[in-house]
Amino acid sequence: MACSVCNEPTIAFSIPEEYREYAPEQSPAATCCTRCLTVEPADGEVLEEPDFTRVSNAFPTGEAAIPLALALSLCSSLATNRAAIEELLEAVERAGTDPLLVLDRLLDDPEIEPRIDLERRRHQLEQFLY
Repeated sequence: MACSVCNEPTIAFSIPEEYREYAPEQSPAATCCTRCLTVEPADGEVLEEPDFTRVSNAFPTGEAAIPLALALSLCSSLATNRAAIEELLEAVERAGTDPLLVLDRLLDDPEIEPRIDLERRRHQLEQFLY
């Protein structure tokens, strides 16, 4: 499936129940673009064990991947989504991943062109967390 924003490949994944309220349209599944990081509801085959390294080697795998993808999708409106973003980033940390370090590495990845201004958001997210 291709991203509706930049037409690049996406990764489809199931969204665990505890994160569904943060999913686009509260969908049980979503896709994450490998280029612009856009997360959209999925309508097709969904992988239970998605390979988020297709996005970037900097992207976490395991339990941290889905909450990070959802948190990034909510970053277009920090004021509206602050509580959700904080909760999702705390889940990333509980899974053993430093979300700010991941953002730094994503910013350094020349293959990633986020739809949002990730550099500016990174500074704001740091203020949320610390």
